Amino acid sequence: MTTRAWSGPTAPCRRELLGFATVGLLAYAVDLALFTYLRGPAGLGPLTAKSLSFVAACSVAYAGNALGTYRTTRARGLRPYAAFVAVNLAGAAVQLLCLAVSHYGLGLTSQRADTVSGAVIGMALATILRFWGTRTWVFRAEGRVGSWTG
Repeated sequence: MTTRAWSGPTAPCRRELLGFATVGLLAYAVDLALFTYLRGPAGLGPLTAKSLSFVAACSVAYAGNALGTYRTTRARGLRPYAAFVAVNLAGAAVQLLCLAVSHYGLGLTSQRADTVSGAVIGMALATILRFWGTRTWVFRAEGRVGSWTG
């Protein structure tokens, strides 16, 4: 007998998970392309370039989720967008924390270790946090009392 990890009225549906992942990949592509352009041909510094690419990617992700994945939830105004940016900043902090723990705490300082800790493990944990936060605080559906964790 097998049980599903998510069940009941708070379980995310396949469409929601696929939509969130698709929008996330698009936002990631925007972030990477814009950062690469701003650092290269545009000649901006790394922090300025990353800040601008992050804001652009957040805007693309918010629009994609609002118009696609969570189009039935009616999130309007600046509050949902501000919550979305906050959730994404928290996700970025998770990625940086994973990298910092691995690089400085555990002494794993190779480029491969940095990539695995920041871009693989950190990204996986940040994606879970972003999905939960987006679903719970930004695009709360009518009738859904809490998130898929509660």
